[in-house]
Amino acid sequence: MSAEGGTRAVIAALLANSGIAVLKFVAFLLTGASSMLAEAIHSVADSGNQVLLLLGGRRSKRAATAEHPFGYGRERYVYSFLVSIVLFSVGGLFALYEAYHKAHEIAAGHPDELLSSRWWWVPILVLLGAIVLEGFSFRTAINESNLTRAGVSWVEFIRRAKSPELPVILLEDFAALIGLGLALIGVGMAKLTGNGYWDAAGTAGIGLLLVGVAVVLAIETKSLLLGEAASPDAQRRIQQALETTDGVERVIHMRTMHLGPEELLVAVKTGVARDAAASDVAASIDAAERAIRAAEPAARVIYIEPDIYVEGHVPDPRPEPPAPAGH
Repeated sequence: MSAEGGTRAVIAALLANSGIAVLKFVAFLLTGASSMLAEAIHSVADSGNQVLLLLGGRRSKRAATAEHPFGYGRERYVYSFLVSIVLFSVGGLFALYEAYHKAHEIAAGHPDELLSSRWWWVPILVLLGAIVLEGFSFRTAINESNLTRAGVSWVEFIRRAKSPELPVILLEDFAALIGLGLALIGVGMAKLTGNGYWDAAGTAGIGLLLVGVAVVLAIETKSLLLGEAASPDAQRRIQQALETTDGVERVIHMRTMHLGPEELLVAVKTGVARDAAASDVAASIDAAERAIRAAEPAARVIYIEPDIYVEGHVPDPRPEPPAPAGH
C-alpha cells in the first residue's frame, strides 16, 4: 500500500471532520442535544487522530541511528495505536458518560432543552450535512484502498494491511457514518415522541460503537507493533528468488518481519554445496540478496547465513538463562 494513498485519505478525513466538529458544536449549543455533543467530541477525536497519523508518517521517515539501527518505520504503528486509545477514551467513554448524564437529568425531572428549543431542526440539518461530508471522506478511503486491496474482502484487508492509515480511516469513517445515523434517530425520535430518552439512547449507541471500533483498532495495531511477517505472496516471491539463485541448493528456513509498512527484514539460512569454495559461497550470497530485492523491493534489511543441509538435523538446545543476582 502506498504511503501517498494513505496520506490523501487522512487529509480528506481531517478536512471533513474539522468542519463537521464545528457544525455539531453549534447544533449542541443551540439545542442541548446530548447526541450532538457526543458526535461533536467524536469528530474532535477523529480530527486529532488524523493529526496523529500524519505526525506518525512524518516521524517514521527519519534516518536510522546508532540507537535505532533499523530506523523509525514502526512509528506509524505507534501513532496508530494511540489513535485507538483516543477513540476509546475521548470518543467512546465520553459518549457513554454523556448518555448517563442525560438520562439522569431526565429522570430527575430537569427540562429537556432539545424538546423545547425552537432550533430543534438544526441538529437534523447538521447531521444530514455531516453524512454527506463523511461519505466523501469514506469514498476517498475506499478508492485509495481499492488500488491495493487486490480483490480480498474488506475484513481481510483491514486485518492483513501493513500500512495502518487506510484501515484506521476506513474504520473511523464507517463508525462515523453509523454514529451519525444513531444520532439522527435519537434526535428525530426524541422530537417526534417528546421523550428525551431517545436522545440518551442514541448517545449511548454512539459510545458503544466507538468503544467497539477502538478495541478492533487496538488489536490489529498491536499485532503490527509486535512485528508481523511478510504477506504469504511476498514470502513466496522471496522463496522463489532464492531457489533460482546459482549456488543456493535450498532454503533451510526463512524469517521475515516488517520494520515498517514499506520496510521488510529478511533472515534466511540457505543450503550450499558441501564442497563449495568460500568465494563461490560469498558470490551466491550477493546474488541471493540482489534476487530478493528484485522480487520484493520492500526487503531493506537482508541477512543470509549459508549452511550445509543435513536431513533430520536437530539444532542445539538454547542455553539456560543466567540465574538472578544473589541466588
